[in-house]
Amino acid sequence: MSQSPVTSVSTGPEQVSCQVLVPAEASVIFDLVADPHRHPELDGSGTVRARDVKGPDRLSVGAKFGVGMKMYGIPYAITSTCTALEDDHLVEWQHPMGHLWRWEFESAGPGMTMVTETFDYSTTKIPAVIRLTKTDQKNKVGITKTLEALVARFA
Repeated sequence: MSQSPVTSVSTGPEQVSCQVLVPAEASVIFDLVADPHRHPELDGSGTVRARDVKGPDRLSVGAKFGVGMKMYGIPYAITSTCTALEDDHLVEWQHPMGHLWRWEFESAGPGMTMVTETFDYSTTKIPAVIRLTKTDQKNKVGITKTLEALVARFA
């Protein structure tokens, strides 16, 4: 088995971040992440369900979007709110429990983008529960799979 191109990066306490170099322009990747209807295409964790996405085709700050989820065999739905958006550079949304999902895109030369995905639970309602349930570690695995698939998509 080959080594993953995804690396962990330190972005602060109560944050799980990984990054990878993707052979695509930042604008192309941004458009994918900024469209919640395409999140099932991105998800490496296997928790986002394709048939249940509701919301705008392109996020904007304050926009709400709903996705069907499935964890531990149990289907459920959540509504998240876009909290930050900078064209071709940043997409961030807040989960109903308060944690943030952040995607950052930095040009790394012609046709190359450094992509960083972060699960930030410093803003969650009960950070200790994230640690006790090892959700931070589980999300790191999901982030890694998501970023590996993103590289493969554009390879």
